[in-house]
Amino acid sequence: MILGTSFTNRKIDLKPGEPSPQDFRARQRIEYVSEVLTEQARREAEKKVQPVYKVDETVLENMEEQISTYFAKLKEVKSDSTISEEEERVKRLKETMKLDLSPEVYTSLLQLDQETLNILESEAKQILRTHMEGGVSQEALEFTQYKVFQDVENLNINAQLKELLRQMVGELDFRPNLVYDPVLTAEKRLQAREAVEPVKVTIQQGEKIVGEGEKLTPAQIEALQMLGVLRPKSPYKGFLGLASFILLTSGLVIIYLYKFHRDIYNNESHYVLLGLLLVIMVIIAKIVTAIKIWDTSEYSGLVGYLIPTATGSMLISILLDSGLAIFSTIIMSFYVAIVTGNQWQFAAVSLIGGLVGVYSVSKLSQRRDLATASLYIILANVAAILAIGFMRHDSLPAIAIGSFMGVANGILSSVLTIGSLPFLETAFGITTAVKLLELSNPNQPLLKRLLMEAPGTYHHSIVVGNLAEAAADAVGADSLLARVGAYYHDIGKIKRPYFFIENQLTPENPHDKLSPSLSTLIITAHVKEGLELAKEEKLPKVIMDIILQHHGTSLCSYFYHKALEKDKDGTSFSEDDFRYDNPKPQTKEAAIVMLADSVEAGVRSMQKPTPGRMEGLVRKIIKEKLDDGQLEESDLTFRELNLIAQAFVRILNGIFHSRIEYPETVLKELERRKAVDAVGRKQSTG
Repeated sequence: MILGTSFTNRKIDLKPGEPSPQDFRARQRIEYVSEVLTEQARREAEKKVQPVYKVDETVLENMEEQISTYFAKLKEVKSDSTISEEEERVKRLKETMKLDLSPEVYTSLLQLDQETLNILESEAKQILRTHMEGGVSQEALEFTQYKVFQDVENLNINAQLKELLRQMVGELDFRPNLVYDPVLTAEKRLQAREAVEPVKVTIQQGEKIVGEGEKLTPAQIEALQMLGVLRPKSPYKGFLGLASFILLTSGLVIIYLYKFHRDIYNNESHYVLLGLLLVIMVIIAKIVTAIKIWDTSEYSGLVGYLIPTATGSMLISILLDSGLAIFSTIIMSFYVAIVTGNQWQFAAVSLIGGLVGVYSVSKLSQRRDLATASLYIILANVAAILAIGFMRHDSLPAIAIGSFMGVANGILSSVLTIGSLPFLETAFGITTAVKLLELSNPNQPLLKRLLMEAPGTYHHSIVVGNLAEAAADAVGADSLLARVGAYYHDIGKIKRPYFFIENQLTPENPHDKLSPSLSTLIITAHVKEGLELAKEEKLPKVIMDIILQHHGTSLCSYFYHKALEKDKDGTSFSEDDFRYDNPKPQTKEAAIVMLADSVEAGVRSMQKPTPGRMEGLVRKIIKEKLDDGQLEESDLTFRELNLIAQAFVRILNGIFHSRIEYPETVLKELERRKAVDAVGRKQSTG
């Protein structure tokens, strides 16, 4: 519906010959093949083709046949043996030939021999061919007849024979034998039309098409239609094409998600989010194109460079997926072209800026990355606008204003992204890197409480976070999610911190006074209690999943073995009574936090940790979790477990590295030098 307004808002309906209601100038440079001018050129070419005539050979044949008939009658009478009297022959010849000749002429004709008659007949026919064979039009008929008589007079024969030929020619049916050929004329004109090249019209941005009050020509009407000013001849065709295009692009998105992102394909809320972002970007594009900053058409049309397509690209990349964001950027660029009236320079800048926006936030690790993305988008926009401006031969002021629009576009894109991101995260329950960065802030209420009420657990969580982040990086998992999940995985210990060894400041352990089963209930309850605290603080679901799954169904081995010491037969309890009753890790990040949690606790309990002993313990703990089936529902492979172990060992070696023991005299000398340096600094500042 929004894109369809690009077809319905063209309400001007003009006709050739009518006065123009206003001045019309081109909003952009266009080049098209003019059907109107091409048809005019073809008609002119047709007019230049002369009518084609052909020679009607039957006319000459009929005239020659008449000549032959006269001589045949003469020969017939001459050779007739039944007529003996000469007077009778003359009378018979006159009746047969019906020519107005004197008796003396008829008498002389009867005296001619056969050969002379044949020569005379041939001469008469030759005169006719000379003047009639090339074709004679109606206009030239009288002149041709005159020329025939003249040639007869010029023959070298006696007067009586000339009289005979004059009488014969005078009795001939003279008709024009050059007749109009409509078929051949049409073929010639068709060839002339086809030889005309299509007339290409180039209209520069800002060029005047027609002035107010001027009578419109068909060529001007066509130019206004090409510029998108006039109402299309058939808006329904436009709507049908638009609907087909939207269905096509939507189908491509669905196929892409089905093939490459089945998790998004199976999540209806993600569909709603994607559709909402596309619709919002089209609305923003419509609003931006409606802005009129300058009265000059050449400059006002440049507002299309301000359309912040990169906003949608970055939001889709952050909230959903980078690959989907690239695919959506291409589609949004097509929509920009439709909104701006098929001005593809704006679509090109939107595509480049959007892709750079996706690349800029694909590895978002801190908040300032969004501000940095703005700079990258600005540089990409300006470079694209300069390139397009030079290709289109735009004026330098137009290129400068377009570049300014590109700068504003980059700033606006980041502002809209930063401003809308929290609302979209909350509305659709999506945890982005920005949200995780906020949760990693030590001033978060739960982390602050953990630090104040369970400092040992807080320190333990920080170390687990470092281990989990390194391991996630090693296997290509979400390292930020693993680190933040590790920070919150033990927040349930806030409820009863002193029941956990890392928070016990005195040698007294409250579990010594409790039964193993009760201690197990208290220890395992921290998962449920942590989940309740997370819900109260509205932590993201991915964090709550890590809290819930970071122990899986692991065995509380210390209290289980303590119970076995009291009841060596183990008949009064089962191993399941000492296990956590939680789901096993479902993701790589949750499984990594589980392993990091166990490894940190195990290494911390070692008396003298050395690199070799730590590596042995790390691999032992990972193997125990694997054998216990705790990792069977995650996607971790044996190769990845090896990489995780190496990452753990590397971090632990940095934490528990050996230190040099300085002699007491060296320590005193270091203290003395430190004091001297402090006095020197005070004197220099004073």
